[in-house]
Amino acid sequence: MPTVAPLRGLRYDPKHVGALSQVIAPPYDVIDGALQTKLYERHPANVIRLELNREEPGDDERSNKYTRAARFLRDWREQGVVMQEPAAAVYVYHQEFAVEGRSFVRRGVMARVRLERFGTGNIHPHEETMSGPKQDRLLLTRACRANLSQVFGLYPDPAGEVQALLDKAVAGQPPVEATDHLGVKSWMWPLTDEAVAAKVAGLMGPKPVFIADGHHRYETACNYRDEVAAAWAAEHGGQPLPPDHPANFVLMMLVGMSDPGLVVLPTHRLFVQPAVATAADLCGKLGDCFTTRTSWKGPAAAEAVWSNIELEQDQGTIGLYTAGDQAWTLARITPAGRARMDQVAADHGAAWRGLGVSILHRLVIGDLLGAKEIPTPGYVHLVREVVEGLGSGRYPLAALVMPASVDDIRAVSETGERMPAKSTYFYPKLASGLVFNPLD
Repeated sequence: MPTVAPLRGLRYDPKHVGALSQVIAPPYDVIDGALQTKLYERHPANVIRLELNREEPGDDERSNKYTRAARFLRDWREQGVVMQEPAAAVYVYHQEFAVEGRSFVRRGVMARVRLERFGTGNIHPHEETMSGPKQDRLLLTRACRANLSQVFGLYPDPAGEVQALLDKAVAGQPPVEATDHLGVKSWMWPLTDEAVAAKVAGLMGPKPVFIADGHHRYETACNYRDEVAAAWAAEHGGQPLPPDHPANFVLMMLVGMSDPGLVVLPTHRLFVQPAVATAADLCGKLGDCFTTRTSWKGPAAAEAVWSNIELEQDQGTIGLYTAGDQAWTLARITPAGRARMDQVAADHGAAWRGLGVSILHRLVIGDLLGAKEIPTPGYVHLVREVVEGLGSGRYPLAALVMPASVDDIRAVSETGERMPAKSTYFYPKLASGLVFNPLD
């Protein structure tokens, strides 16, 4: 059972930094060089100096982006730029945003969650991780001894009981406010009421948690905990790390799976390879595994194709573009296609085999088109980005694919499997810089 606990978080003091909007940033993994520079220039205490400090000429083992981040955090704490919460708190966190003209509010709470390795308890991953990002985050955590951004977790709460309790507790209180570079508004309420925190912990305890975003940060937190535990044992005659040691926990944003503001965007594909000359060639290769309809021409017709896919809400319906004849083909998997998928993906369970991205990559690209090894495709989330990408003339093939739903995530995660890369994109990203979790 996940243990949820309050924390004495570190937060920016507005008396020192002014508007909080000037010092927040998105998570490290969506920041490119241009945005990094923009955030550096926005404010001398922008969290980018911690979250993704830039490399400098002459960096070595003693002086580098990680040691600089640690020095900034230490100096900011000493100077009062960053202050520690006087009492342990959970942090109610709302984000207001728009997608394709529709407005949403996603609601949740930030707290410490006791770490448990995937597969050993009730915290479940849904994506694979890579060694490079985990090593990067571990070096940063060692240097700063703090969680600088939150892991994003989902939990089942069909009646919205937890969030109703939290929203009632902060009703009428002024929030801490910030707006990011995309116009996403963040509202945060530090909640120090011990009784409310205890009720939240009690309600959350029996519930599973599914990692929506931040798999690398979560696994890094486990690795860091193990390092601290080993050092503690060496210094204390083999004694285990005390259960209440801060390294046993990770900062997590917890959102109910039924929250109406929970938005999962699709991740469409722009392929450099394989190349299929025309829609006729494509349909021939798909054979009896798909029924096909080719009725749209030109990149801009992606909007009409996507409207059909959205209307059907079926993971087995995929839109495919062949640049040779600038044609869009709407492909719907057949029972024969399902049977073929069961064969070519027999190493995975039924929930994994039913995902649109699994069908696309394992059945269509890898099997029917015979391209098992291809360059990493371009990933975009909005249809207009697909249109723009195809307009560049760089991509001979494109695919519009349904996003995995929250229910899909749960079904795959509970089997112990992980989804293919880029199966989900929870929008918006959580803001970094609202609160830090000290680990010392």
